[in-house]
Amino acid sequence: MDWINITTESQLEEITTLSFSSSIKGILIFKHSTRCSISSMALNRLERGWKESVESIPVYLLDLIALRAISQKIAQLYNVPHESPQILLLKNGKCIYTASHSEIDVSEILAAI
Repeated sequence: MDWINITTESQLEEITTLSFSSSIKGILIFKHSTRCSISSMALNRLERGWKESVESIPVYLLDLIALRAISQKIAQLYNVPHESPQILLLKNGKCIYTASHSEIDVSEILAAI
């Protein structure tokens, strides 16, 4: 996966704008706790299961330990309670799918696209 690191709140505006693009099927955000083994396991499963056929979906990674305020802003902006680890699938400025912990599953994400 070609992760794009989220490092500033202003990127969230860019991500939201991009989510309206008709040339993409969605945008994926993975909120990752770098201190949590469950989060590392979820990230590993996600990376192993991701297929080249969905490479056109931009994938963003947030280190929520280092950037907790941005994580909270994501929860507020997309009206999704904060969890860790957490995946959000965005389309047209809204979260159309979310999962956390062991519920993070590539096949479920692809079904939501």
